[in-house]
Amino acid sequence: MAQQIADRRDIDFVMFEQFAVDQLSQSEQFAEFNRKTIEMIVKEARNLALKEILPTNKIGDDKGVSLENGQVRVPEEFHRAYRLYCEGEWVGTTENPDYGGQGMPKSVGMGASDYLLGANTALNLYIGLTTGAGHLIEEFGTEQQKKMFLEKIYTGQWGGTMLLTEPQAGSDLGAITTQATPNGDGTYNLSGQKIFITGGDQDMTENIVHPVLARIEGAPAGTAGISLFLVPKYWVHEDGSMGEFNDIVCSGVEEKMGIHGSSTCTMNLGDKGRCKGMLLGRENKGMRQMFLMMNQARLLVGMQGLALASNSYMNAVNYAREREQGRHLMNMADKSAPAVPLIQHPDVRRMLLNMKVYADGMRSLIYYANYCEDRKRVAESEDEQEKYQNIIDVLIPICKAYCTDRAIDVCNLGIQIYGGFGYIREYPQEQLLRDCRITPIYEGTNGIQAMDLLGRKLGMKKGKAIMDLMGEVHTTIAQAKEVSRVAESAEQVEKAVNKLAEVSMNIGQKAASEEVMKAFANAYPFMEVSGDVVMAWMLLWRSTVAAQQLDGAKKKDVPFYEGQIKTMEYFVNSVLPITLGKMDLINHLDATAVDMEEDHFGGK
Repeated sequence: MAQQIADRRDIDFVMFEQFAVDQLSQSEQFAEFNRKTIEMIVKEARNLALKEILPTNKIGDDKGVSLENGQVRVPEEFHRAYRLYCEGEWVGTTENPDYGGQGMPKSVGMGASDYLLGANTALNLYIGLTTGAGHLIEEFGTEQQKKMFLEKIYTGQWGGTMLLTEPQAGSDLGAITTQATPNGDGTYNLSGQKIFITGGDQDMTENIVHPVLARIEGAPAGTAGISLFLVPKYWVHEDGSMGEFNDIVCSGVEEKMGIHGSSTCTMNLGDKGRCKGMLLGRENKGMRQMFLMMNQARLLVGMQGLALASNSYMNAVNYAREREQGRHLMNMADKSAPAVPLIQHPDVRRMLLNMKVYADGMRSLIYYANYCEDRKRVAESEDEQEKYQNIIDVLIPICKAYCTDRAIDVCNLGIQIYGGFGYIREYPQEQLLRDCRITPIYEGTNGIQAMDLLGRKLGMKKGKAIMDLMGEVHTTIAQAKEVSRVAESAEQVEKAVNKLAEVSMNIGQKAASEEVMKAFANAYPFMEVSGDVVMAWMLLWRSTVAAQQLDGAKKKDVPFYEGQIKTMEYFVNSVLPITLGKMDLINHLDATAVDMEEDHFGGK
């Protein structure tokens, strides 16, 4: 059975029927990206992914990376794949054309990423971190710095990372101790150690540009005293040429559960006292600046979860169609009855439907967050720009946390459907789960994302951000109520939305009171029910479009559209009732977790 990655029909549905991304070509900025061009982009990405990138995925998992005298070596097969990325200009697909990017809409870039990221997540992490470093330079760099770095980054000639975490400062970045001492010539001498650095070193690019969080001597304590520096592996002169080695060395690589082909490095800065960096942006504003890259990275991690989940679902549904096992339930008494494909068994269908619900819904959600970025870029008024940015801000923790948690659920079911074969390395399902398991951890754990949703996003701009999002949700519900096939489900989704508003107000008030500890003990369940409601919104939106398209649809499209409606109905009938129950629990604001004394947990 040929391995699949993503459902091309579903990608087309999301881009052209749900969001109509081809209409972005009516703006001057995206004029060249009409439907024909977009279809060609996705087709080429699919071809590259299936023919060239996917074969390197298991190789990367088997071989991993190695460290030789401070130089990380990636699997040799990665080199050709990376070269094809660069030659096809796939590194900077959505980046600024003035600096070597292709300038396509981000929502179109998602269509390509669905395949490329799903084909080899580990390899694509090098690229995602590279473009993220470029975004920081483009946003906060001087004109000189942009000339020195951006084109080489966006074309993939140079790599990029971000250096945040330290041994004593994981999620608490205010505790970092890496020092930056002025050299008197505009550069700084850096010293310190960073850990868990994705792509901290590799041998596919001639240089690597590291944005590094560090403290200038005498800076305030905590996050208020952190600055951001550019520290290239090889020093870069003002004309863009490379100079001497810059005393930033990989001293170790981690042996991980998954993403073996991605180097996770310990980076030592200035062991020999010769690590130079240049300030990026303003002194003591590093954390605020780095959040630009971190927010983009969180969306990338959500996309990573989607790609792996989609991959697992495509494998599972095709395997279930082909693998014959057991008699049909209606013929169990007939010993001579033939074995039937797994997909004919009710419990297998239940598992597949659970997988489809989240693979479909996550695709719409993550594409939508990027589509909002496109809409913001072509908006004609500041109010419209603000609205879309508000929606993005609220959705980021949901895209990152909810989607990655559900992606693990999908990948786990993907193993279950294969049975014993899913657990062995001959088949791809177990690697997909291992590769996915990191997604709830890095770029801010999912618990931190839940705290961000409750503590920051709920009250952002005096509630305007969340209200802008709710306005879009209610627009979809109103449209669905006008379509008879989905009107009843729309009412159920509306009940869940209204109850979420009630829960949000209640827990938001508690979070700002003396009951703050109890509120944040319920932050994660609140994130989950928020994600469920957003998922219901996306599935309702999809099914409304599908129901409208059924009239006059081509025969070959009818099963697809009917599948959208059935998928939404399953979620509304089987998942939302549980969500409503969770909302009751959140309103109750159980305090057991915070009332437990430390010695109540045992373990001694």
